[in-house]
This record gives sequence, C-alpha cells and structure tokens, in this order.
Amino acid sequence: MRLLRSLLFTIFLFVWTPLCGIVIAATAVLPYRYRYATASWYARQVLRCLRLTCGLRYQVEGREQVPPGNHITLWKHSSSWETIAMMVLLPPAVWVLKRELMWLPFVGWGLAALRPIAIDRGASRTAITQVVDQGKARLAEGLWVVIFPEGTRTAPGETRRYGLSGAMLAVETGVKIIPVAHDAGDYWPRRGLLKKPGVIRVVFGPPIEPVPGDARATNDKVQAWIDSTVAALRR
Repeated sequence: MRLLRSLLFTIFLFVWTPLCGIVIAATAVLPYRYRYATASWYARQVLRCLRLTCGLRYQVEGREQVPPGNHITLWKHSSSWETIAMMVLLPPAVWVLKRELMWLPFVGWGLAALRPIAIDRGASRTAITQVVDQGKARLAEGLWVVIFPEGTRTAPGETRRYGLSGAMLAVETGVKIIPVAHDAGDYWPRRGLLKKPGVIRVVFGPPIEPVPGDARATNDKVQAWIDSTVAALRR
C-alpha cells in the first residue's frame, strides 16, 4: 500500500508540476507578488496531495523568532520536499539554483518568471559573484533570498562544507541570516520512490548577524546551528 500511495503522489507531481509551470510562466507580466502567490498555490496543492496520499505532514517551529523585513535564509538540503515547502513557508522570495533547471521545458518557463539566481556550479568564483550581485538587487526589492548552502541534497545524517555565497551576501549587505533545519530527508529521501508517513519538523532558527568582514566565520555559525539542530531532530 505504501508503494501504491507513493506512486500515486509521484504521478501527480510529474503531471502537476509542468502544468503549473505553464501557468506560472503566464503570470510573468504581473507584479512579482502575484507570480509568487501562484507558485505558493502550486506548492500548497503538492503538500496537500502528499498528506492525502502518503500521510506525510509537517509542523513549523521558531517562526516567531523571525524579525520583520526580508532576509537571507539558508536551508538544510536533504530532500525535494524543502524546495516545494519553502514557497509556502516564506514571504515572496527568490532562490539560488543550478542553471540547468532553467532549461527544462515547462518547468524552466515557470522558474524564469520567478527570477531565480541561476548559477553554474562548476564555476565557483563566478557563481559566488553572481549570487552576491544579484542577491543584493533582490534584497533591495524587498525579497527574501533562499540558498541551499550544501549545493546538493545530502543523505540523512550527512553534511558537507557549506558554500560561502550566502555568508558573503550577508557580510556585504549586513542583512541577517535566518537558518532553517528540518528532517524531511528521513521521510522523503533524495533517492527512491517510497515516502514515509509522519510529520516533518521544520525549525526556523534565531537570526544570525553576519560577522563584519568575515564570511567564513559567518558561514561556520550558520552551519553549526543547522547541523546541530538537524541532529537533535533525528534523535
């Protein structure tokens, strides 16, 4: 039964996503808040279907710690779940992603309307400059900037050295970083079809002030909080 439920959800996701990519692309002529609202609607339906088919829900903790305004937010990346849920859990935002996603038919069209910061992960220095330059512009527009600092999904219990782009953006702008930890990888693994029923816990951490002139120290503070919080969630 679990296999059947997971299969039903996967079919829905693979049909719903390109269809909504077309719808979101059609909103490109509208102000950004309407485009983002359409993306949030798409994501809410995915999470609803996930709950109905696979029995997988989520709960959010710590959001009361987030101060007013727009911020940089760094997320643990262990699943596809967080790439969908962030559109529901955050105010209007843009995110950093690999540029190859922009080349996908239908999906890439919708992504283009949402103005992501699309980087070439093979050109690390250029990518960092791109995140900092475009991130400054997006922040100036009042948008959040979402970054998955590990760069790719990691298996539950694993981590990797965080990329510096988010920390450098924070140091150069003085904007706070909101770290986000979760245990989605234990329920929706990065590989495989099966989804495990249960409750994903998402924790918004306290704002982290960038260390003046020191992106690496800033990065270390963020990684220490996220890694320790994820470990506590998995106990």
